[in-house]
Amino acid sequence: MPTPNPNVSNADDQRTDEALMLAFAKGDATAFEVLYDRHERGVWRFVFRSVKAQEVADDVSQELWFAVARSAAIYTPTAKFKTWLFTMARNRVIDLSRTAKHHASIDEENDEGQSMFSDLAADSRLGPLRQVSSREQAAALLAAIEELPADQRETFLLQAEGDMSVEEIAAATGVSFETAKSRLRYARNKLKSLLADFAEVTA
Repeated sequence: MPTPNPNVSNADDQRTDEALMLAFAKGDATAFEVLYDRHERGVWRFVFRSVKAQEVADDVSQELWFAVARSAAIYTPTAKFKTWLFTMARNRVIDLSRTAKHHASIDEENDEGQSMFSDLAADSRLGPLRQVSSREQAAALLAAIEELPADQRETFLLQAEGDMSVEEIAAATGVSFETAKSRLRYARNKLKSLLADFAEVTA
């Protein structure tokens, strides 16, 4: 993956994602750096929440960005870049589930005797769903997300981690706006209920 140029402030680049991708296709390597900086963490979080294994998420995300680079020459901005990017990420997650690969458990301890729960409060990549202050809260949050039906979980993660609108989620998942909106509403209500129960138990 690209190494940020210390002499370039990618945050100041006001070009749209689509313009950046087209610029990269013409040889502007900095344009790809900006795209990567904007979306790498969100994509990684979406994949990680979906596969529940950090090494797998790392591998999938890396391969995804290589695929983005390879696709530059044929890229056509018929949809928002972010929708196109997360659709590609979603397809890779689906492919993984179909091959039924073994993914390390999020509660499985590593060589240092720590589980992935132990890392949740420390890893800055965990983003919007990082608002936990203990292993127990992390466990409750992840367990609640896991209890969501697959379509609701996917919709929730695309918004929470991909910062996608309902329209973008509908386009990425191939469903109607109303279906995406309903899935998101049901997911939020379910999570509120599950996490409220946890709060009552731990109060």
